[in-house]
Amino acid sequence: QVQLVESGGGLVQPGGSLRLSCAASGSIFNIATMGWYRQAPGKERELVARITSSSSTNYADSVEGRFTISRDSAKNTVYLQMNSLKPEDTAVYYCNLDPGGPGPRYWGKGTLVTVSS
Repeated sequence: QVQLVESGGGLVQPGGSLRLSCAASGSIFNIATMGWYRQAPGKERELVARITSSSSTNYADSVEGRFTISRDSAKNTVYLQMNSLKPEDTAVYYCNLDPGGPGPRYWGKGTLVTVSS
């Protein structure tokens, strides 16, 4: 069974930075594509950034150049470094593990990021 635990959320002023972490249990982390999604109040969940098992990355246009996703296979952890934060980045951020194929995808419970002065 895979479990994902996010951490690092909080309140930050516009222009500030935060680093989110997602620790994964289980043995499939190294073959999985890991992603960060977010959901703002009244909006649908959207992809923020994704990193494959070979560390190829892609980003939503709204965060390109400000956010960086990375992974540490020794720690079974994926990170999201968020710089130059804006109020519109306020959302609950969710970690996702996609092992590929027809099997299930896994979600963490989310961590709240609030960007406000």
